[in-house]
Amino acid sequence: MSGNHSRRISRRRLLAGVLGTLGLAAAATAVTLPANASAPPPPSGWTQVFVDDFEGPAGAKADTANWQYATGTGYPGGPADWGTGEIERMTDSTDNVSLDGDGNLRITPRRDGAGNWTSGRIETNRTDFQPPAGGKLRVEGRIRTPDVNGDAARGYWPAFWMLGAPYRGNYQNWPGVGELDIMENTQGQNTVFGTMHCGTSPGGPCNENSGIGSTTTCPGTACNAGFHTYALEWDRSAATEEIRFSVDGTTYHTVKESQVDTTTWKNATDHGFFLILNVAMGGAFPNAFGGGPDAGTQPGRPMVVDYVRVLQSAS
Repeated sequence: MSGNHSRRISRRRLLAGVLGTLGLAAAATAVTLPANASAPPPPSGWTQVFVDDFEGPAGAKADTANWQYATGTGYPGGPADWGTGEIERMTDSTDNVSLDGDGNLRITPRRDGAGNWTSGRIETNRTDFQPPAGGKLRVEGRIRTPDVNGDAARGYWPAFWMLGAPYRGNYQNWPGVGELDIMENTQGQNTVFGTMHCGTSPGGPCNENSGIGSTTTCPGTACNAGFHTYALEWDRSAATEEIRFSVDGTTYHTVKESQVDTTTWKNATDHGFFLILNVAMGGAFPNAFGGGPDAGTQPGRPMVVDYVRVLQSAS
């Protein structure tokens, strides 16, 4: 282990100790974390059930003990172009998905000389993430969206999200099995989208294909100019179940069980979920905000992920 790496680990442990004395929201808003910050210790009453700090040598692949690569232009037997119309081919190449050697994962879209795009999509092996009965689940990632904007950002679509476990191996039961978009961003805009997808498509009780969503801006620095903590808190501790979306500790969107019928909610939530990190290029979402990519789109701008973790609270 190099001396520089040793010092970085020491700084990260020291920072983690400091943040352990703060509340979860306070840690997100009152302290400016370095680019290689470790996931802070769980607050009182919470248990960490999954974490990846993306430690490892520069150029290494994502840890396959935690993640699997989704490659090509769709799941076998599933909708073409991942069901969204995006135009890239996902790969397991370190050109598209790799550690940077400084505690981060980079997912980097690239364009070859013929104009073909490649990018990366990784998913947790685990599909069992859900709150315990009467408890809560918190899923969070500290992420910097691709550092690109304006015409150069046309078609960029970075995301951190969750799909219902019944989708894996079926690929025809969306949106009924539930999708929870913790962070979506497009066109390099300083805007975060948080959305729940459920019910039937098109239309249905969850307004598909748009879903039940809301937006906010990244506080302080723009989404593509610095790291922000994007989180989902799924709360089964009250009579009415809620799913809350936040950035840097501030909740900006809440979906309540009472907003849809009992069957729709049960079908979308009565099971585990798996997590996904990806950067798509093009598709329905960027098309709704100006389209792309085109000849002016700048390839090679990564989404940088500092850590991803999952917490549970039993009360």
